[in-house]
Amino acid sequence: MKVILIEDVKSLGKKGQMVNVSNGYARNMLFPKKLGVEATPKNINDLKLQKAHEDKVAKENLEAAKKFKEELETKQVTVSIKVGENGRTFGSVSTKEISEAAKAQLGYEIDKKKMQLANPIRELGTTMVPVKLHPQVTAELKVVVKEA
Repeated sequence: MKVILIEDVKSLGKKGQMVNVSNGYARNMLFPKKLGVEATPKNINDLKLQKAHEDKVAKENLEAAKKFKEELETKQVTVSIKVGENGRTFGSVSTKEISEAAKAQLGYEIDKKKMQLANPIRELGTTMVPVKLHPQVTAELKVVVKEA
């Protein structure tokens, strides 16, 4: 029996996939647990429409991310840090502080987990911080660290 999976099934397949299973497995396992539906012409058509809609939404999200990348790369965020003698800094600037500064200065909600900063910033000056906006789009945010 051909079945369209509604949810991911561990040893069978991913959501939206059409698989061939035995009648008993479909009737006793997949249908009662709402893991799949029978592959009727109506359900197959619904699956095609759903995939087309998901593709359209994914394309719109990619375009929005590219537009936001262009906008973000023209901006800069300024963060202050305490500095002692000989230009030694006390502490460091983390992604959390950069995220808060971006919200305060630019009005952008940038998730600190999306910033790909290998190590916290420990020196004064300008640093380019990569921000992953989309799996295919990464922007560079200019962060200026100055003396408090």
